[in-house]
Amino acid sequence: MKLHTNTVHGVITAIDEIFHQNKYADKVIERTLRSNPKWGARDRGFIAESVYEMVRWWRLINEVSPSDDLYHLFGTYWLLQGQELPSWREFKGIDPRDVENRYQKIQERAILQSIPDWLDEMGANLLGDKWEKELDTLNQEAEVVLRVNTLKTTRENLMNRLAEDGIDTYTPTGYKDALVLAKRQNVFRNPAFKEGLFEVQDASSQLVAAALDVQPGMRVIDACAGAGGKALHLAALMENKGRILAMDTEAWKLQNAKLRARRDGVSIIEPKAIEGNKTIKRLKESADRLLLDVPCSGLGVLKRNPDTKWKLTPESIEKVQKIQEEILQNYPSMLKPGGIMVYATCSILPTENEMQIAKFLASEKGKDFELIEDKKVLAQESGFDGFYIAKLRKKESSTPQESETAPETE
Repeated sequence: MKLHTNTVHGVITAIDEIFHQNKYADKVIERTLRSNPKWGARDRGFIAESVYEMVRWWRLINEVSPSDDLYHLFGTYWLLQGQELPSWREFKGIDPRDVENRYQKIQERAILQSIPDWLDEMGANLLGDKWEKELDTLNQEAEVVLRVNTLKTTRENLMNRLAEDGIDTYTPTGYKDALVLAKRQNVFRNPAFKEGLFEVQDASSQLVAAALDVQPGMRVIDACAGAGGKALHLAALMENKGRILAMDTEAWKLQNAKLRARRDGVSIIEPKAIEGNKTIKRLKESADRLLLDVPCSGLGVLKRNPDTKWKLTPESIEKVQKIQEEILQNYPSMLKPGGIMVYATCSILPTENEMQIAKFLASEKGKDFELIEDKKVLAQESGFDGFYIAKLRKKESSTPQESETAPETE
């Protein structure tokens, strides 16, 4: 494959922003691709793929590169892809044989899999024999998965509609609303997307809304809604009948949810910012279903967000675990007795998943709940993102805390 100076420069500029200015890869790539309207689909694909792959293998590339010069790092990445380098002055000093020799000498798993040492140690301790294969899988490029908007079309009709536009898809087993692209391409410009016929949502993520067992007419709270992806799925499952309260502590995220709902033909989602504990208390025992898609480390989605592993620290994971615990202690009060709650993360770490649920159930507030089932989705087993989904029921006998309602006695 022939390299072109302007597209390689685009990759170099993006990498500089991601690692030297600490910006998020997806946003950087988006801006980079907008910076030159003359780039065609092939150019844009080359830039996006090269940036993501360099981010994914950043530690390994640095280990075998002759220097930390960004062009040397790109040239090393290009050689590791089995390609040949042109005789540009920017690549002077890179000897393919030296790169290969340095690569062959590496024995450490953390370097070969291109992750921080602390993360390799943590993963091995928590996942044991499954850790190495999970790393292999998470270092592969993510497939593009669509969720069919069943309010507007069927999976078969969408599949045929996309095929007419040259977009081939297949139906993965066990995911009734999912279509997987046979080949990566930008689907956001397709008329079917603009008409609200589908959303881009990983297959594992689609399991979350399904676990809530919603029915038309229910009152549902999505308490960590963000941009509203799972709330939109819930609305489709509810046939756009009932009410969904899409909540988040960051109100700006909910604006995107409103725009997406309009495009998808959804009218039952009501955005609501969480302004402290008062918001939660006002909604006490008001929901038939409660979704807690909590903040997490994101280690299950490294396929699509490879820069996550370079931004995480042991301290940041510990901090997010405390947030998860706080949410589990406070938010379940919004669920009616007899209602169902789903706790979900896009993490593969037991400390964010089943251990959090066990801690909650053993707590005073967790005694009103029972675990129905939980699902640990590893990327190596599903082929999609790593996820955790716990389904709990609030016991019918649960009553408000006496201290909140009983009058004081002398």
